[in-house]
Parts: sequence; structure tokens; C-alpha cells
Amino acid sequence: MPSAPPEGLPAPADGRLPAAALAGLGERGFSLYVHVPFCASRCGYCDFNTYTAAELGAAPGNSQDAYLGAVAAELDLAVSVLGPTPPVQSIFFGGGTPTMLPAPALSGLLTAITQRFELAPQAEVTTEANPESVDAAYLEQLVAAGFNRLSLGMQSARPGVLAVLERRHTPGRVAEVVRQARAAGFGSISLDLIYGAPTESAADWQASLETALSLSPEHVSAYSLTIEDGTRLAARVARGEVAGIDEDQQADRYQVAEDVLSAAGYANYEISNWALPGQECRHNLAYWRGDDWWGIGPGAHSHVGGVRWWNVRHPRDYTAGLIDGLSPAQGREVLSPEERHVERVLLGLRLAEGLDASELSPVESARLAGPVADGLVNLPAGRVQLTRAGRLLADGVIRRVLDM
Repeated sequence: MPSAPPEGLPAPADGRLPAAALAGLGERGFSLYVHVPFCASRCGYCDFNTYTAAELGAAPGNSQDAYLGAVAAELDLAVSVLGPTPPVQSIFFGGGTPTMLPAPALSGLLTAITQRFELAPQAEVTTEANPESVDAAYLEQLVAAGFNRLSLGMQSARPGVLAVLERRHTPGRVAEVVRQARAAGFGSISLDLIYGAPTESAADWQASLETALSLSPEHVSAYSLTIEDGTRLAARVARGEVAGIDEDQQADRYQVAEDVLSAAGYANYEISNWALPGQECRHNLAYWRGDDWWGIGPGAHSHVGGVRWWNVRHPRDYTAGLIDGLSPAQGREVLSPEERHVERVLLGLRLAEGLDASELSPVESARLAGPVADGLVNLPAGRVQLTRAGRLLADGVIRRVLDM
């Protein structure tokens, strides 16, 4: 989810949506996102909406129990606002670290959802986890509750890289958790990697990829490190303690990832994501394809029928509003047809399947000539798709097409 809310109008206190937004609800896929804002510690590069116990303090409104009650209240609000919904295609628990909650509490959140919403057959139910935050018994409880997909924050196989990122786990812990997750019954495991960290060498990145593949995950995400203002890593770079981002080096790392993962049978289906056939993350595809979703929790974002809204960020404010029977939404925006078109192009071109060429205006189609000539775009069978080189320059290609 975005780290800061966009500009928008105040959200109504009752959370109601325009009738036009609800009219096509059954025509699109529907998903749920649950943001769990707790972490044991804050990594040096992290600017996500997450809080440690020390940051939250002892105020009752900041507690896990208050959070759990507020989530249940927001689920009730969603049922009231949406009315009948199509079966939920995917549920994603993100953070923060969802597995900072005790297993019965995290399982209870899933039960609270299934008591209020119908799940589609074989619905994808994912939780993120850090390697040090789970054990075999915990994972077994999640599977028994209905979780079927685990997204594990591996980041790197090298201790030095983990140290500069301020990750708490050791490299060997990832393999142990994967083994435990398989034994518990998780049918799909995704490993998250980060490349381009200060001190990371080409050999480090190669080792991380090879280690990840040795664990046979169904899915791999590989993200370039970004240095966000206000983070400890940004301060270290500013003081000259560690090097900043080398964009050419990051491009090289990305191409190595594509070579290694594709050779192992993983297809790049979105710029930063690779999967074995049929193992693409359905929840993330829902975002990129413009489906509907309700985001639950502090700072969570939602989208239904061209209306986007975002919740207040702090757990204290989130719980306080819901206790008073109010929507936790801080603001919202109703996308114009032009804005929805721009978003469709922005998101669609990130996918390997690309965009139906008919979605572009004649003027935009004419602008494709340059990127095609530059080897950045292919036009197979009425589709517009980025090439491998185009993926490295995706933002620039999209700006050229949209004349932004």
C-alpha cells in the first residue's frame, strides 16, 4: 500500500459509497486486504505504516486487543456498505508483520471474514511473515484455519546484506521455515528478495537467487531497494556511512534475476514478480487488473467501482473512530473516466500479458511507434507488451505513451 495518502476529499463518516460504484460490484473480482501494523523492530529501509511496541506505548487504543476489535467493526461496516458481494477471490494479510499476532488471533481474523463473506472455491488466502516470527506449531494453526499461501520475507541469503538492511533473521532460518510450512500443509510459498542494497556484491545477489530456488518456492518477488526519506538507511547514506543507490547496478541485478529465474522455469508475470505456471499471486493480479477490494486496518487502501479511499494511519486513531461507530476512512477520491484510463494503462503495462491495444486512443497508439522502434514494446496479436528492456524503463515508456 502507498506510504502516504494521496490528495482527496474527506470520506463520509458512515463510509457510504456512491450507487454507481456499487452497481457493477458483481461484474468484477472482489478481494480483501487486512493490514496488521505491528512489528518487532523497524528495518532501516522501511517506511511502511508499521509500529513497534516502543513506538506505540501502553495506551489502550494501541493494543493488539483494541486492533482486533476494530477490525471486526470495520468488517461489519464493509458488509453494511457493500451489501451482497461476489465471492471473495483472495484475502491478503500484510503489514507490518501479521505473524506478530498470536496464531489464534490471526486465525480468528480469518474466521471473522469467513463469517461475513462467502469465499470463492479455492480462494487464495495469504499471510506475510518474517522468518523469525513463526514456528512449526504456529504454521500448523494457520493452515487449520484456512490459510493456504505464505509470503516470506527472505530479502537476502547473505548475512552482511541482511545486516545492512537491519533484518533480524539468519539466512538458514528461511530454509527451516519453508520446511515447516511444507510440513504444515501450505500449498504455495512466495519468497521476497531485495537487490541493490549497500555492500551487496554481484556474487551476493547470485547466491540469494540460487538459495531461494533451492527451496523450491512457487513464487518469487524481487524488488530493487529504494532509499526513502526519513528512514535510518537514508540517514546513513546522507552521513556517508554506506553507499547510495546505483541504478545501473540495480538494472544489472534485475537482468540476472530474469536470467536465473526464467532458466529455472519461473515466468515474469509482472515487473517484480515471477511464478511457476499457475502460481501467480491472484491477490496482486486483482490490484493490477483493476478489480475491487476493501482494505481493512490502519492506513489500508480500498477500491470499489472507481472510488478509492484510505484509512487513518495510526492504530490509535483507527480504533477510536470505529469504537464511536464511524468509518476509519480519512479521505477518498472518485476517479474520472480519464483518470481510470490512465490507471488502466499504468497498471496493465506492468503485466506480462500487457494491455489490449484497443484500450489506447488513436493518439496514444501512434505514440507507440517510438518505444517499438527502441525495442521497448512489442505488439503481438492486438496486445501492447513491454519487452525485457522495456521493463527496466517501464515508467518512462508509460509516460511516453500517455504523454505525461
